[in-house]
Amino acid sequence: MKKTIALALATAFGVALIVSAADTTNLPPASTETGVTYATDIQPIFEANCFKCHTGDKKPKAGLALDSLAGALKGSKDGKVITPGDSAHSDLVLAVAHVGDPDTFMPKGKGAKPLTADQVGLIRAWIDQGAK
Repeated sequence: MKKTIALALATAFGVALIVSAADTTNLPPASTETGVTYATDIQPIFEANCFKCHTGDKKPKAGLALDSLAGALKGSKDGKVITPGDSAHSDLVLAVAHVGDPDTFMPKGKGAKPLTADQVGLIRAWIDQGAK
């Protein structure tokens, strides 16, 4: 009985790893730009694409305020959306890159346009460089 449970858990865990790895292979690559900062590089992307729903001056959707570095790093009501140093496993990147669960894809709403591969790549570089 213990071997059966252990095998089932190992199989389930292995499948989860394969699914996770497959999702991240579809991400646009991180930009090679260095010294990427929130204020200079990322805030303008968020302002153009995310502020309509995710600002702190009104009740931000899902509790996620992207109009400040502190808000972005704090995350949403469900937890952190950025893993500094690991963009491929940051929920924010998966959402804006339209990878994984379609229900989480961002931005949403009438007239919303997906971020470009270059924009996603710059966000990835920012996160990989420590999300400063």
